[in-house]
Amino acid sequence: MRGKGITYDTGFLSAGTSTREPFDTEIVRREMRVICNDLHCNAVRITGGNPDRLELAAGHAADAGLEVWFCPFTNGLTQAEVLDLLADCAERAERLRRKSAEVVLLTGSELSLFTVGFLPGEKLEERLALLANPLRLRPMIGELRARFNEFLRSAVDVVRSRFGGKVSYASLPLEGVDWAPFDIISTDAAYRTKENAAQFRDNIRAFVAQGRAQGKPVAITEFGCTTYRGAADLAGHDPSFSMIVWGDDARPIGLNCEYVRDEDEQATYLREVLDVLEAEGVDSAFVNTFARYDLTHSSDPRQDFDMASFGVVKVLDGSSDSDFRRYRGMPWEPKAGFTTLAKIYRR
Repeated sequence: MRGKGITYDTGFLSAGTSTREPFDTEIVRREMRVICNDLHCNAVRITGGNPDRLELAAGHAADAGLEVWFCPFTNGLTQAEVLDLLADCAERAERLRRKSAEVVLLTGSELSLFTVGFLPGEKLEERLALLANPLRLRPMIGELRARFNEFLRSAVDVVRSRFGGKVSYASLPLEGVDWAPFDIISTDAAYRTKENAAQFRDNIRAFVAQGRAQGKPVAITEFGCTTYRGAADLAGHDPSFSMIVWGDDARPIGLNCEYVRDEDEQATYLREVLDVLEAEGVDSAFVNTFARYDLTHSSDPRQDFDMASFGVVKVLDGSSDSDFRRYRGMPWEPKAGFTTLAKIYRR
C-alpha cells in the first residue's frame, strides 16, 4: 500500500460549535511530526470547515514530510457556498503545491448528506434519518445521483481552474459518483461491521477493480473503530450520536448507559482491516482519526466520552499533569490503537 495515512480534524462545524477547540498552532505542528515520525504515516487527510485552519495544518504536514490530502469537510452549507469554499481551498492548496509539497485536493466529503439541497431536510438530523429508512430513500436515489454528479462536475471545474495537482472526492455509495473527472477514486464507506463482515473483502476487491478498470488508483479515505467493547460490530455508525447525551451548547454532558472501555478492540480492528486493504490492492488508506478533541477521556466511566471517539489518541480532560505523559506537554495520550498502527505502518 503506497499511502499510509490518517485523518486529522481541524474542526467540524455544527450548531455554532467546532470539534477542535482550542486550535493551538504549536500543538498542530508537533502532532504532524508525531504522525510522521512515530505513527510512520506518509500521508494525512486534513479535514474541517475553516479554510485558514486547513491551510495552516497542511503547511505543517508538508513541512513534516507528509503527503497532504486537503479536504474541506463542510456541514449545513448551500451548494453555492460549497463551490465558493472549494475555490478558496483550491487556491490555498495550489500555493502549498507550488512549494514542492505533495498535495491531493478533495472536492469535499459526503456532500450529499452534509450539504443543503440534495436530500430532503434542512437539518442534518433529518437527512441522517433518511439513511435509516431505505424504503423512503430508495425512490430518491436516481434523481439524487443525476443532480449530484452535475454538481461534482461543476466542483471539479472550479478546483482545476485553480489547482494543478490530483483531485478526488470522499464519496458515499448512495451518491453513485461518476469518476471520469477525477484522478483518484475514493470512499469514506469502508467500515467493516457485523452486518457486512462476510462480504467486506469482496466489497473492497470490487471497489479496487472499479478503479483498475478506469486506470485510476483507489483510496479508502475513512475507516476505523471506537474504543468500547462491541464497537467493532458497529464501526460504520458514529457512536457519538447514539452513546452521548449532548447539552444545549452541543457539548457532551454524559453517556446514555454503561459502556466498557476496550482499547484492544480498536487496535485489533485496525490491524484486521488494514490487512484486507493492503492485500486487495488499495493504493492509500486513512484511519479515522488522529484525535477527537471534543470527546475527552476521563477515569470516571460515566464521563469517558473518548469511548465514542475514533481517535488513536485519547484527549485528556485536564485532570492529570501533562509533564508526566509519554508526550510531554501534549493534551493526549496514545491508545493501544496508536501502537498497533505504528507497528503496521513501520513494516
